[in-house]
Amino acid sequence: MKEAIAQERKTIRVALMGNPNSGKSTIFNALTGGHAHVGNWPGVTVEKKEGKLRFKDYEIICTDLPGTYSLTSFSIDERIARDFIIKEKPDVVIVIADATNLLRSLYLFVLVRELGANVVLDINMVDMIEGKIDINNKQMENLLKVPVVLTSAIKNEGIEDFKNAILKASTLGETPLRIDYGEDIEELIFEVENKLKSLATPLNRRFTALSLLQGDPQVIEEIKNNGFGDVIDFVAYKSSEFERNFKVDIEEKIIEYRYGYIESILKQSTKKLVSIDERLTLSDKIDRVVTNKYLGIPIFALFMYLTFELTFKIGGFFADYLDQFFSLLSGLIEKISLPPLLSSFISNGVISGIGSVLVFLPNIFLLFMFLSFLEDVGYMARAAFVIDKLMYVIGLPGRSFISLILGFGCNIPAIMSTRTIPEERDRLLTILINPFMSCSARLPVYIMFTSIFFTKSQGVVVFSLYALGIIVAIISAKFLKFAIPSLRGPISPLVMELPPYRLPSLRGILIHSWERSREFLRKAGTIIFAGVVVIWLLSTFPLNHGEGLEGSYLWRIGLFFAPILKPAGFGFYQASVALIFGIIAKELVVGTFGTLFGGEENIPLVLQKLFTPLSSFSFMVMSLLYIPCLATIGAIYRETGSIKWAVFSIIFSLIVGYSVAVLFYQVGSLIF
Repeated sequence: MKEAIAQERKTIRVALMGNPNSGKSTIFNALTGGHAHVGNWPGVTVEKKEGKLRFKDYEIICTDLPGTYSLTSFSIDERIARDFIIKEKPDVVIVIADATNLLRSLYLFVLVRELGANVVLDINMVDMIEGKIDINNKQMENLLKVPVVLTSAIKNEGIEDFKNAILKASTLGETPLRIDYGEDIEELIFEVENKLKSLATPLNRRFTALSLLQGDPQVIEEIKNNGFGDVIDFVAYKSSEFERNFKVDIEEKIIEYRYGYIESILKQSTKKLVSIDERLTLSDKIDRVVTNKYLGIPIFALFMYLTFELTFKIGGFFADYLDQFFSLLSGLIEKISLPPLLSSFISNGVISGIGSVLVFLPNIFLLFMFLSFLEDVGYMARAAFVIDKLMYVIGLPGRSFISLILGFGCNIPAIMSTRTIPEERDRLLTILINPFMSCSARLPVYIMFTSIFFTKSQGVVVFSLYALGIIVAIISAKFLKFAIPSLRGPISPLVMELPPYRLPSLRGILIHSWERSREFLRKAGTIIFAGVVVIWLLSTFPLNHGEGLEGSYLWRIGLFFAPILKPAGFGFYQASVALIFGIIAKELVVGTFGTLFGGEENIPLVLQKLFTPLSSFSFMVMSLLYIPCLATIGAIYRETGSIKWAVFSIIFSLIVGYSVAVLFYQVGSLIF
């Protein structure tokens, strides 16, 4: 028992907080070595990351909270961050501040300190202010009364000091920060605190009073539910009286006092070595080109084209070796004396099905690597800014494009990211059009067909498919907004931060790429494996069916749907079966062909007999636009909270996918 208590005392639970783009993920990876357990926060689909590290005699458990700017409850991220600090009570809360924008970053620090948490302030990215701003962290420590460390996580500098600061903070007691809000507001806070004396709440009463004066909806709801509705009326009356007397919004006044406190701290602990205008000159110069109203969109298109071209050129080299490996493995299995049915299952089912998908792992890893580089270097935020202007002109919410860009990786986190969109109608609209964005799971389909039918223009063809997804998403949003009255309304302007450009670390990019590629491997071992087993069973039984697959259950299913696909140019059972299994996971389109044709090495020979270049492009269009995969449908259901919208998404995307594929094939047949 004593040993257990001693062990418990040596465990420190830490929460990481910070604004978006403050380098929080890089710090998390630097602390935990990139080894994270990923799950979801209870009740929501927001990703939860936890990792551990050993330092001296302590085990430090890190929880990476969502990036936020404040602790109000206006968004899911803010509610999660605040609830974790209040309910889970971590031993130490680390606030990551962006050294290039301390004034804004320290606002979150102030809120966490007012909440009463035991805090370490980490000023990150100090390498970017060398020669521009001098930070006296010892002076800042004395003023803030918490450990302050300077780090450059990308260069792995200051991490040891950072770990020591965690140990130091864990021994300190919780003393909430108390800012003087002036006589009139302090009097209001005092009165509200008095009225809440008998309230049992995990929040400290001063923070509760401030939250009520700022109109925090979750705190108001909690106070009402606890039978203190009269306090809400009192706060509303007093706030109105304050605003009538002083002609200023009380919430703005509270924020103003907080920033005044931060400015006084910075004035005493930092020294600007160059003028503000000179600090981020390089970012400003680059932005003049990449966000230029004439050059911005062509530059974005060029970056995307180069991404796909390099993905094919470099990834194809490694994919060939993987292909040879699976062919060799399949040949070895066939030479072993196994019962024919078992040999067929391993060779034609498992190896052919999964192998035909896994050969594209190098391409997918490279795609994520290039996208991670563009994201970490700070370009993706500019891309959203550039496209926003176009979307706003055609009457669509520009903020949606941020989620749409994320859809290039995977539609599920992209749909989850819509929670940052404040207007519910804009959020719903973005969720409904997101499945049209070409996620990485469709990439194996594109690579397979373009490597057979478009060998000299692979990059251009795949780029055109990604562009088509964006165009269809935009047109669909316009149509849905016109057709569904509840989606109409004024256009929400895009207000977003453009982080300074920074050179990302290779390690950080590799970790991000691996985390995303790992999901592809996990699917290969679960959903795709289960899918290829079902495909093999359906293609094998009933036993002693006709020649080839003729007479098998799979043949019968495919034959039933094949005539419907004929106008799109691929009215044969192999295509219809592949598309049906592609609803489970898009990678299964390739896995199905691999199982049907006896391995990846046979796919080119058979597909050239079934498809023409035109019909293969039409098939890729269908794969891009038709019904989302099951996991995406589940994400739509969870985020909208309505089975109605999930079903609508299935039907709408099926109609759009089929119509566009037929249109391409029929018009193409007239031209070529």
